[in-house]
Amino acid sequence: MQLFGALEASLPTLRQTTPVCPSLRRDHCFNYLRSSAFLIIALVLISFPQTPSARSAPAAEIRVELPANGQLRVENQFGNISILVGSQKDILVSATWEPTNGSELPNSGAESSPVVIETRRGLLSISVVRPPGAQQIHLNLTLPANAKAEIVTGQGTILGRGLPSSLSLTTGSGAIQLNLEGTLDADIIARSTLGLVRSQIGPPGATDSHDYRSRFGAGTTVLRANSQSGDIFLNSRTGTSLPALAGRNEPELRPGEPALPAAGTPANQAAIEEVDEGDVVRVDSQLVTLNLSVVDRSTSRGLVGLTERDFRLYENDIEQKLVHFDSSSAPFDLVLVIDLSGSTRDVVRLIRAAARRFVDAARPSDRIAIITFAGQPIVVSPLTLDRQLLRQRVNAIDTAAGDTKLYDAGNFAMAEIARETKNSRRAAILMMSDGLDGSIEGVQGEGSRIPYAEFLNAIREFDGVLYTLWLNTYYEALNPQDTQPEAFDQGEDRMKEMADTGGGLYYEVESLEDLAGAYERVVADLGTVYSLAYRPLNKNRDGKWRAIRVNVSRTNAVARGKHGYYAN
Repeated sequence: MQLFGALEASLPTLRQTTPVCPSLRRDHCFNYLRSSAFLIIALVLISFPQTPSARSAPAAEIRVELPANGQLRVENQFGNISILVGSQKDILVSATWEPTNGSELPNSGAESSPVVIETRRGLLSISVVRPPGAQQIHLNLTLPANAKAEIVTGQGTILGRGLPSSLSLTTGSGAIQLNLEGTLDADIIARSTLGLVRSQIGPPGATDSHDYRSRFGAGTTVLRANSQSGDIFLNSRTGTSLPALAGRNEPELRPGEPALPAAGTPANQAAIEEVDEGDVVRVDSQLVTLNLSVVDRSTSRGLVGLTERDFRLYENDIEQKLVHFDSSSAPFDLVLVIDLSGSTRDVVRLIRAAARRFVDAARPSDRIAIITFAGQPIVVSPLTLDRQLLRQRVNAIDTAAGDTKLYDAGNFAMAEIARETKNSRRAAILMMSDGLDGSIEGVQGEGSRIPYAEFLNAIREFDGVLYTLWLNTYYEALNPQDTQPEAFDQGEDRMKEMADTGGGLYYEVESLEDLAGAYERVVADLGTVYSLAYRPLNKNRDGKWRAIRVNVSRTNAVARGKHGYYAN
């Protein structure tokens, strides 16, 4: 699909390439599909002359089944995203990539594809990893009309035609251009913080401003477009060129293009090739991602500066091919989970001071979120890079009411980071608690709704790292209503098990005065964490445990991380 051929003529920074075979996550047998429907729709959408690339990879595209709820999230932090809303029931996806200077293109087979597809908790996710030798990667998508899609890119341009049931577009510094044909029945909200919104879809609503808000018809569908510094163009007429801002050439549609049907209306079925059920990808598995820290056995110090060539990964003693690698310098999304249950009125000042030390110690590129809990979790601050805002939110932390529900809070934190974090970022959770969840025998009060065993399984499925900081609150029980010694021991043991299961480290904090130092040690350890990803050669979904072993080609080097996963 050559949708970005339109960008080549007007955006000199974009070079035309041809698509590359995307591959699937484990446990899927699939056929590569060169659907004539996808090509015909693309040619109807934009028909620019092609500039052949001297260095390109073969093209392929696949069909992916949209979940029944229509929920879809697409993220590409390495290039542009093009979107076409069609009448087919499945998603069509393909990718094009450009090599780095002097690099050979990776092999075009499934194992080298940058496209990663997974589904979790009813959400279909399409994302991109950067294979060796690739510089920019562009995604081309055809969406069904009933899709509820969130599209995210960092610096890339988003170019689209048509409107599905719900569409949210977000780019950092890239432009957004949308052509919305047909009679509009939508709520539209477009905002660019530093750029401008240009609209040709008519009143009501302001144009040539930072914000555009309008309702057309009953507002049945929803469109939200956001750019931090790029410009947003909204157009409802096929064949009309959108105006360019001074000093910048924006994407332009050629006059005389045939009109496409509005979203949700039938397309020319004669042009759609019959698709066998075996050609449709039904995704229910994930790429295996492993976060691990590397230390020197003799000094216990973390090793930095390692490269992908220093690692060899084995699943059940069979070596696997790495498809993605993040060095220890790659940024993290960090979630600090703080236990405020019990008598914290006299020590909340120390908790605040320790949290501020953590904020100050984290790297500037790391986003931080803070969650406190007792009876229920409270988001003190969502993920942000704004250190001043974080300090203000930390200063507002106060005691909380309710019994200790540690496992509920941890499960909530994992759900929050899965919802908010960017796929291009690594994730880590730091849980500070005495471990005395109310579900432990001998602890007074109501415990977590999620059982401990289920919480451990959620940790195993978490794609990040989990650290625990156990705060020693032991006191001698003077009556049966007091917390019993066995409960303190079990709370500590479970905090250790959670960290081991989550691939992180367990820290013992004897007093709150030591908490700040423990936070700083965690930050230092995170600076030695590397992230590896692979697609298992064994694609059987047998529910069995797959043991993972990582060798590091450095003397005395030891890799610490998760030990494996269940192939469910």
